[in-house]
Amino acid sequence: MLQDARTIRYYQRLTDALVEQWNRGYRFDELRLYLDGYLAALRHADAIEPYLINRLEEEVIRYLYDPSNFEIPQPESEPDYR
Repeated sequence: MLQDARTIRYYQRLTDALVEQWNRGYRFDELRLYLDGYLAALRHADAIEPYLINRLEEEVIRYLYDPSNFEIPQPESEPDYR
């Protein structure tokens, strides 16, 4: 579980971007490349401590491979009251 506020913000931005790209038609291989590039940029910029980047990577990979995060919710049908 992430507890650092800055790391949580990166997690939220990253997972939102992954879902948005999924909805645009990108698939897991491309999302993984995006994730790798994002993490490399964080490491290069020294944005957060390296151990926090590792924790962030673990959490986002867990998010990425959970199929329920990328399902489109189906609207509930209205009951027919006649």
